Amino acid sequence: MNREQLSKYKKNKRDIENLDGIIAKLQERLDAVPVVSGKVTKSSDDFPYIEEHVQVRVEEPKAATALKMRICEKEKRKDQLIRENEEVEKYIAAMPDGTAKDIFEMVFLDGMTQKGVGESVGYTQSMVSKVIKDILKHS
Repeated sequence: MNREQLSKYKKNKRDIENLDGIIAKLQERLDAVPVVSGKVTKSSDDFPYIEEHVQVRVEEPKAATALKMRICEKEKRKDQLIRENEEVEKYIAAMPDGTAKDIFEMVFLDGMTQKGVGESVGYTQSMVSKVIKDILKHS
């Protein structure tokens, strides 16, 4: 685990929320895609199997496909961000209980400043920075 991965946690959370909104809007647009009539060819249900033409109603193919592809891309990105955040959470959860774990939770998961964390645990900002640096150097 490195500082960059830990620091991305808060941004990833915001991005996940934004992606949820984007996916919802794309889904609304997909639901609003007009339905068109079309014909397909199928075999009859009984022997001898004769080719039949059946009329069907489907979403306008080009618009629906484009929207579905964008939704899929956004969902993949969201899944990637979720996995990254889960790694950070597992890393911090696996740390032994104590001040260092509390510092990591407050700085990286809760988004507090090092100065604010220092005030909470009775350290200076530089001591909080040193704890983080030492743990990351040894992991």
